[in-house]
Amino acid sequence: MSNAPLTVLSSDEELFVNEVDKFAQTHVKPLIHTMDETETMDKHLLSQMFELGLMGIEVPTEFGGSGGSFMMAILAVEALAKVDPSISVVCDVQNTLVNNIFLRWCNKEQQQKYLPRLTTKDIGSYCLTEANSGSDAFAMQARAVDDGTHYRLSGKKVFITNAKEANIFVVFANAKPELGYKGITGFIVEKDMPGFALGKKEVKLGIRASSTCEVLLDNVRVPKSHVIGEVGVGYKIAIETLNEGRIGIAAQMLGLAEGALAGALSYAGQREQFGKKIKEFQGIQMQLAELATKVEAAKLLVYNAARLKDARQPFIKEAAMAKYLVSEIAEEVASRALEVYGGYGFIKEFPAEKFYRDVKIGKLYEGTSNMQLTTIFKLIDAAK
Repeated sequence: MSNAPLTVLSSDEELFVNEVDKFAQTHVKPLIHTMDETETMDKHLLSQMFELGLMGIEVPTEFGGSGGSFMMAILAVEALAKVDPSISVVCDVQNTLVNNIFLRWCNKEQQQKYLPRLTTKDIGSYCLTEANSGSDAFAMQARAVDDGTHYRLSGKKVFITNAKEANIFVVFANAKPELGYKGITGFIVEKDMPGFALGKKEVKLGIRASSTCEVLLDNVRVPKSHVIGEVGVGYKIAIETLNEGRIGIAAQMLGLAEGALAGALSYAGQREQFGKKIKEFQGIQMQLAELATKVEAAKLLVYNAARLKDARQPFIKEAAMAKYLVSEIAEEVASRALEVYGGYGFIKEFPAEKFYRDVKIGKLYEGTSNMQLTTIFKLIDAAK
C-alpha cells in the first residue's frame, strides 16, 4: 500500500470521480425531486449509467466491464450519493454485491453468459433477507428442492433492492435444510422464469426512488447449471459478499454526508440575518467546522477499508467499523446540516430534508449497526 494520505487519489481516480461528478450534476440532479415524489427510477438515467460503465466497474473488459478497481467502485458510489443516495445504491448493489458474486463465485460459463448483460443492460438484484431472517440471515425458510435436472425454489424474500428494475437475481435458498445453514445455496434466477414474481413494493421513508420489493418464489424451476459455486456454500458466499458490500454502504453514507454539508455551507453563504451572512456568525462557523472534521474522518475510514480490500489485506474489521461509524456520522451531519437552514430545512424545496430522510437506512441495511459492533468486538477480542 502507498504511504500517501488515504484521501489522496491517483490521477486515474481523480479523472474518474470528475466524470461521475459531472454525470451526477448534469443528469441526476434535475430528476431528484420527480424520482423521489413518484418513487420511481428514471429508466433513461439507468441506461446512461450503463453507457458510462458505472454498472460494471470491476468487471474485466472481456465481459464488457470497465476493468477498474474496487476503490473506483467505492468512489462512484460516494460521488453519486453526494447528489442522490437513491441512484447511488443502484450502483452499489450492482457492483459490490451482484457483480462481485459473478466474479468471485460463478464459473466461466455463467460469467460469459451473465456478466456482459450485467455490464451493458441488465440490473441485478441480491435476494437474501426474509421476514424472519434479517440479522439472523441463515434462519431462512426459502427452499430449493432437487428435481433431477433442476431445483424448484419456493419462498418469499423481502426488502429486495432494485427488484422492480432487475432482470437477473441472485437468490439464496436452503437445498438441504437438515444441514441447517450448511444447506444454503445461491442460484441465478431470471425474472421471466415461471413461478417468479414480485410482491409488494414498499413505500419508504427515504431513498424512495430505489425500489424495495418482495420477491415471490412459487416452485421456480432453476437449472442445476444456475447453482452458484456449489450446493451448501451459499452461507459463505453471502457472508463474504456482504463484507465487501458494507464498504459500499459506508461510501453511500459518506457521499450523503458530503452532499448535506456542501448544501449547508452554500446556504450559510447566501442567507442573511441581522445584516450579514449567517456563515459570519461564530456559532455557525463552529458547527460547520465540526461537521467537516467528522466527514473527513469518515472518508478516512471508508478509503482505508477499500484500499485494504484492493491490496488483498484483511479488511472485515475495517469494513464493519466504516459501516458503523460513517452511518453514525452521516446521520449527525444530515440532522445538523438541516438545522443550518432553519425552517427552510424542513421543506422539500431545499435538499436538506431529503438527505435527512435518506440517511436513516445506513444504520439498517447490509447489517445493522448492532451487528457491526458485534463483528468488531469478535475481531478485536480474537486479536488480543
